[in-house]
Amino acid sequence: MKSAVTVSLVEAAHGGPFVFWDDLPAACASAERLGFDAIELFAPDPLTVPAATLKNLIDDHNLSLAAVGTGAGWVVRKLSLTSPDSKIRQEARDFIRSMIEYGGPFGAPAIIGSMQGRWSDGVSREQALRWLGEALIDLEQTAKGFGVPLIYEPLNRYETNLCRTLGEGVDLLRSTGCSQVKLLADLFHLFIEEANVADAVRAHGAAVGHVHFVDTNRRAVGFGHADFGPIMRALKEVGYSGYLSAEAFPLPDGEATAAQTIRAVRYWTQQ
Repeated sequence: MKSAVTVSLVEAAHGGPFVFWDDLPAACASAERLGFDAIELFAPDPLTVPAATLKNLIDDHNLSLAAVGTGAGWVVRKLSLTSPDSKIRQEARDFIRSMIEYGGPFGAPAIIGSMQGRWSDGVSREQALRWLGEALIDLEQTAKGFGVPLIYEPLNRYETNLCRTLGEGVDLLRSTGCSQVKLLADLFHLFIEEANVADAVRAHGAAVGHVHFVDTNRRAVGFGHADFGPIMRALKEVGYSGYLSAEAFPLPDGEATAAQTIRAVRYWTQQ
């Protein structure tokens, strides 16, 4: 398993659970110094950091790009794949496609989390899931062009009323027939929704393509109260070899959060 740390450049998302903020060169320097394998980038759009600039930064700091987030499409633009408005749904797909095309040349998948939306306002859950599934089928084709997966993230009940567990995520992917869409196992969300996180990973780990490695309180692993032994054993049992990425609150600050995360990654992957 590889290590990654999140970097957000989305001004409107300040206060969110990202380890480093605003200064991408400084974040890359810290990630290299601490020994991370990669960064996970949340940018307002593909133009904020030109691809050539990003390539130079990660190459200079011996890093990879683990994934790119699409949450700015919701936070900044209020776009959703399940909006009752077909124009908004199309704009949401277009934004996600642009992020797939941004990360794809780096071998980095795009993550669909908050942009999945909710069912409400006269839209049934069944209809919302159909729209979401159609979007995944469409966007998967773009991801395939770059040889990368598309990452779909089940969220907790306070953030969506669509898919909230790994099992529900697997059911959605099966309904679409998508072969290159993988699930993001965000441990913070799973601690809320799963009866037993390790059992859920064992049951559905073959569908997992990315992990947000975070404790129960969305702080760095070890700064909460989860027992990570069973979870890490389950990830190893299912053969997970992707990133353990820190999407965590920078408490007490980003450097401390990143340092604690890399210590936790090294400890738990060696057990």
